[in-house]
Amino acid sequence: MIIQGTETLTSLIHIISESLLTPVVIILVIFVVLVILCLGGMINEWFSRKPIKSDEFEKLVRDISFSDSPYKIEEHVNNSNLFDWQKEILIKIAKNHDIGIEARKALASELISSEETRLIKSTNKTDILVRLGPILGLLGTLIPLGPGLAALGSGDITTLAESLTIAFDTTVTGLAVGGMGYLISKFKKQWYEADLIEVETLAEVELESLNKM
Repeated sequence: MIIQGTETLTSLIHIISESLLTPVVIILVIFVVLVILCLGGMINEWFSRKPIKSDEFEKLVRDISFSDSPYKIEEHVNNSNLFDWQKEILIKIAKNHDIGIEARKALASELISSEETRLIKSTNKTDILVRLGPILGLLGTLIPLGPGLAALGSGDITTLAESLTIAFDTTVTGLAVGGMGYLISKFKKQWYEADLIEVETLAEVELESLNKM
């Protein structure tokens, strides 16, 4: 009776395992489409990105530091080559020049933290692809091997060949999705980290300048 129960459970697991192959393949195809779209978005962002140059950044730091009013700071920020979201943060800080020093500092920290969260969320999609792509590729490799080995035992070479083809194809696809997702996430995180460092530096200079007014 125990043996029969074990056979029933084994048969159930076998059915569940084989039924997962189609969803795994479908999700892998969806992941391929997603990683292509993300790659296109990254390439488009790369061509459209115009980060501020080092000498311009240095000049902006000095302009903000020697400004004699919040309105001058806003003017320098608006005339700079910073990204729009960077300008928004710095201008919001300047507009709140009438609050206390600690309150301004807390506001600046919150604005930068919120923007950092938004930028991190923009890479979540590719981070998911990095983790799930290889996992699904492995599932797509192991699931067909069961029927393939069973076919080998009965001498059915055709079924074995089909199972091995599916296994290799899903492995390659899963690894390719994970690899492309990793590269996209890595480049975008490097960009955003550099942008955040810039705005943090400028915010500190701005806070110091406002404190002297």
